[in-house]
Amino acid sequence: MRARTAMLAAALLLTATAWAADVLLVQDWSKLAVGAKGVPDGWKGDQIWGNPKHDFTVVENDGRRVLQLKSRNDSSTITKELTGKWRLKDTPILEWSWKVVTLPKGADSRSKHTDDQAAQLYLVWPRFPKELRSRLIGYVWDTQAPAGLVVKSEKTSMVTYVVVRSGSAELGRWLTERRDVVADFKKIYGEEPENPEAISIAIDSDDTNSAAESFFGAIAFKRR
Repeated sequence: MRARTAMLAAALLLTATAWAADVLLVQDWSKLAVGAKGVPDGWKGDQIWGNPKHDFTVVENDGRRVLQLKSRNDSSTITKELTGKWRLKDTPILEWSWKVVTLPKGADSRSKHTDDQAAQLYLVWPRFPKELRSRLIGYVWDTQAPAGLVVKSEKTSMVTYVVVRSGSAELGRWLTERRDVVADFKKIYGEEPENPEAISIAIDSDDTNSAAESFFGAIAFKRR
């Protein structure tokens, strides 16, 4: 009986270990209290442009606990360090769910004068000096720039946008995205990536002096 119990425990441990190796869960929001406002626990607020309002709230939406982001003529970003024993090359697929409700009017990633997006998810590879040479890939939902476009930000040369969704056709719907980060990095920079050191979620509407609203669900790295 003891031998059988030990074998079962070992099998469960192996299963748990294999699952852990297959998935790096960045955030699922389930442990945060509904109604929690501002910068969520485990994240830090960044002041990149102007005076961010960080109008973020943990809510229940369509049966899931998620983070709601709102912007009115401001730019707000939160960042979380990616720590622990993991390797991007083992789990190169970045998977997340999001929903956009309001797009910033007239926004377009291709111009620094209209560089606003309702939903943005960034991976950060710092290089010295961080303020000048870091590499950031931003997966965005754009108002006008076409889906599939890869373009360097005119406002911040360290940022390269990958337009995952565009326009209003799918507003109000939860969508799940999967991106091969290793493949995207190689396409943009022409080399193999190291592990990104941080991940950021952002929303802005300051360049277009408008408003935006979106939601983010679970975020994870997975195997191919």
